[in-house]
Amino acid sequence: MKSHIRRGVRILAAAGLALPATLAFAGPAHAETNPRCAGSVQIGATAYVTVGGQTAASVKQYKGCGKNYAYTYVWQQYRASHGAYQVCTSIVTGSTLRDLQCSSGPEVWSLGANTLSVCTRALGGISDVAQKETEVRC
Repeated sequence: MKSHIRRGVRILAAAGLALPATLAFAGPAHAETNPRCAGSVQIGATAYVTVGGQTAASVKQYKGCGKNYAYTYVWQQYRASHGAYQVCTSIVTGSTLRDLQCSSGPEVWSLGANTLSVCTRALGGISDVAQKETEVRC
């Protein structure tokens, strides 16, 4: 199942390179402020993407406004030592990616998935380099 998700993220992350710039956050990162639902709250523990033994990004799942949201933030230390990259995030149900969003900026929020009635987890990844999922929340 993980390979199915990994393959899906790779395909969709590559496709995300063609997404319009409107999905990228042009301004400074406002970590953990959901632009689509100010009242959302984190559910479950934060997961950490590691690359070469170094923490590269944080992955979190939120709920609010009747939806689940995935959030991935690329840490400054990774951004400072790497050139261009793509960060993607998605809500996952079973082996299905829902609401996948990608950006070339430091953070990306999903748009919100109508999945509060099912078990979900958030998935975040950096380009085709590494990814991590949060714990399942039901």
